[in-house]
Amino acid sequence: MKQEEFYWYFTRIKSITALQSQPGYNSLTLPLVSPEEESICLPLVINVICKYWGEEQLLLEAEQSAKKYIGIKGSIMIEGIELAEKHGLKGYVYKGSIIDIKRKIDQGIPSIVILPGIYDTTQHANIICGYDPDESRILTYVPQPDTIGAIPERRFEQDWEQDDMVSIVLVPQDMNQIVEKENMQFKESNRICLEVEKLRHQGKVTEALEKISRAVKIDNNNAQAWCIMGSILNEQNSQEAVSCYQKSIKSNPNYYLAFRGLGNYYLKNKDFHGAQVYYSKAIEINSARFGPIFKNRALARLQLGDKTGYKNDLLRYLELVPNATDSLNIQEALNQL
Repeated sequence: MKQEEFYWYFTRIKSITALQSQPGYNSLTLPLVSPEEESICLPLVINVICKYWGEEQLLLEAEQSAKKYIGIKGSIMIEGIELAEKHGLKGYVYKGSIIDIKRKIDQGIPSIVILPGIYDTTQHANIICGYDPDESRILTYVPQPDTIGAIPERRFEQDWEQDDMVSIVLVPQDMNQIVEKENMQFKESNRICLEVEKLRHQGKVTEALEKISRAVKIDNNNAQAWCIMGSILNEQNSQEAVSCYQKSIKSNPNYYLAFRGLGNYYLKNKDFHGAQVYYSKAIEINSARFGPIFKNRALARLQLGDKTGYKNDLLRYLELVPNATDSLNIQEALNQL
């Protein structure tokens, strides 16, 4: 990824003490947790929040739970939330806003947000630890000493919208009344979305489909829920996936994963024009997100006879995913053009 493309996304601020002295600056001091203290059942962001509230020793218990997910990469957010709740915290998953996360900071409550991924990661979770009203920046947790991240507020909101502004809050039970005073949109259906993710990892596809169907009945305009349903149906080669993705896009015209999902559906069904159209729409929303989408669009463009587009997309894929495991094969394909 070119530096100018991600500079907005992860500007590090070393001098936290100096920044905290600015008028109007507001931030929370979160515990430093190393990446080694992460498990598939205890995402780093959940561990940080648990330690912030005084719950220290959850990793061993999480690693025991992780034994049922052998071979799975990444983390399962609902496992971490349920573990935290087992130890006295209460979790909320809902559609947030800039106003909401700032209000939470003022109340001493950090928020976890789901943001676009980079390289070959579709999404990543981050903790909002403060905001700087003078420079209109949202401050994010970085697991390094004396370091935080800063994202321009407008760009943060634009990118957060791509994943429908999912926000996760964990608080002690005695703070429930403070949190529950707020209007938390999609509170039930967004939690179901995380539960469905867990079921899919467990191979319980039928149960996952039944559960996500309940989510869209609860909130018929939940873009995330419709996209997940589309993804499950796409894996089953069901044409009904298309209408689910379309409903997701209708609910949120910037929902990146729904456009990508339609591209995947059409590519799999050898509708190369449709694949190119929807991959291109996803790329228009965020051209620096998820490098493999360029490889997929390259395949569609090759079938459509667009060798120039094919070449450019492969080059862009290698640029965005410099450590791609198939980089030698891609380079060989480029050399043959």
